[in-house]
Amino acid sequence: MNYTWWKESVVYQIYPRSFMDSNGDGIGDIQGIIMKLDYLKELGIDTIWLSPVYESPNDDNGYDISNYQKIMAEFGTMEDWEELLNQVHMREMKLIMDLVVNHTSDEHEWFVQAKSSKDNPYRDYYIWRDPKEDGSVPNNWASNFGGSAWEYNEETKDYYLHLFSKKQPDLNWENEKLREEIYSMMKWWLDKGIDGFRMDVINFISKAEGLPDGETKPGKNLASGSKHYRNGPKIHEYMKEMNQKILSQYDVMTVGEMPGVTPEQAKDYTGEERNELNMVFQFEHVGLDNGPSGKWDLKPLDLMELKQSLSRWQYALAEKGWNSLYFNNHDQPRSLSRFGDDGKYRIESAKMLATLLHMMKGTPYVYQGEELGMTNVKFETIDSYKDIETLQAYSELKEQGWSEAKVMESIHQKSRDNARTPMQWNSEDHAGFTTSSPWVAVNPNFTTINAESEMANPDSIFHYYKQLIQLRRQNDLIVYGDFQMILEDDQEIFAYVRTYQNKKLLVICNFYDQEPTFKLPKDIHFMTKQLLLSNYKVDEQASISDINLQPYETRVYLLN
Repeated sequence: MNYTWWKESVVYQIYPRSFMDSNGDGIGDIQGIIMKLDYLKELGIDTIWLSPVYESPNDDNGYDISNYQKIMAEFGTMEDWEELLNQVHMREMKLIMDLVVNHTSDEHEWFVQAKSSKDNPYRDYYIWRDPKEDGSVPNNWASNFGGSAWEYNEETKDYYLHLFSKKQPDLNWENEKLREEIYSMMKWWLDKGIDGFRMDVINFISKAEGLPDGETKPGKNLASGSKHYRNGPKIHEYMKEMNQKILSQYDVMTVGEMPGVTPEQAKDYTGEERNELNMVFQFEHVGLDNGPSGKWDLKPLDLMELKQSLSRWQYALAEKGWNSLYFNNHDQPRSLSRFGDDGKYRIESAKMLATLLHMMKGTPYVYQGEELGMTNVKFETIDSYKDIETLQAYSELKEQGWSEAKVMESIHQKSRDNARTPMQWNSEDHAGFTTSSPWVAVNPNFTTINAESEMANPDSIFHYYKQLIQLRRQNDLIVYGDFQMILEDDQEIFAYVRTYQNKKLLVICNFYDQEPTFKLPKDIHFMTKQLLLSNYKVDEQASISDINLQPYETRVYLLN
């Protein structure tokens, strides 16, 4: 059995609602994905991660599941899904599914039963608490989407816990019967032939005993209870059990989404002798542009902090565990607008950011449209936004006295809808995504930024991603080589060396629009050099001991 295919993979995340609409209802669907598989094959993708396509009332765009073993009608049928799996496998690609088991939808049959009476057999599948003596909520935890994490249930006169929307009640993992139900559902999908799971907020499933209050900030009634449910007391027990009973029976890839996980904790989740997961999604680097009061409090990214963060993860998981490499996903704004320059240097900075990430040690993830250089969108009014988190933030920030202009500036930069505008296929109406009105508006820049024009231009971002993916496939050095940061104190250049057997890879990234000079450290010795990749025309014979870099320039050299 080959345990390394997932280390050697490049994963492409599809957000089905926004990828491709095959039937003209304005919503992306499974047949739409099938239509575009050859595009992904052309890009060089090995593995597709599909965001949820399960039956759902769509309060949180499919992350509120009402039936784990049915396909959402808007996306198609189970037959469509089986055709997708078959077509993916025919192209020698793999398919991993989203596993959302911290919570279900409140319309899931388990919850419909559980809320009906205190002695219902499903009652203990969820987390219930009586009101305090004064009738108030059981503790002061805030939901991750704003407001209290507790919702009152009229039928049983008590509260249920929801760390996200009130339509997403948290499951009670203490209940062994519930865990068995989840494992049997996972087995059902694995037996259909899927190649693994991306696990949604999986480090939230174990809550601290007694659900103690969180620490409040001055002037606030609600507190983040996260220290009482992130990486909770029984989390490793549950992950080991899941691995032993289900995952270890199959040759699959697993990645756990884990907000708040540290490199040390990640080793415990991903160390091979631990028998838990292959890798985790950590959030440290995508939180660096959050101000003191969180995501909506804007602060520019500090390159020194990014260097420290990414290198800390590279070093920590060098021997034990494995890194996932990403800047973009369906929950993050477009990294090109966030960390690069989506105006004058859009092409150069998109290529630089891609190089910085893909040449590191770990499994790279490409989010749909990232390979085209898609950007954030600036909808003028809040009415154009669809994301539940964004809409709740808009109300709360206005209540806190923020001006309309300030709130909208934050939303323009940080809303999850930035990543969810439809995929830009061509310059025709609605970017070729649909023939009718799309569920969320297309970014107006689709006339110049789209797959058709990218594929036709050999110097495009798309073709650059293709080269990056090809290089990884051809060089074990890029997959398995050791990582070493160089020029740690340089304020403008992010550079590092990868070493494997007797070869070195030198990666140079100018992170800004200035023109700094790269000086090769004296202790890097080599006999021959070969330029593997660059985003500007370069004299390949020129010395690399001193390089005057152009704005957002990046180069990759193979040194022997």
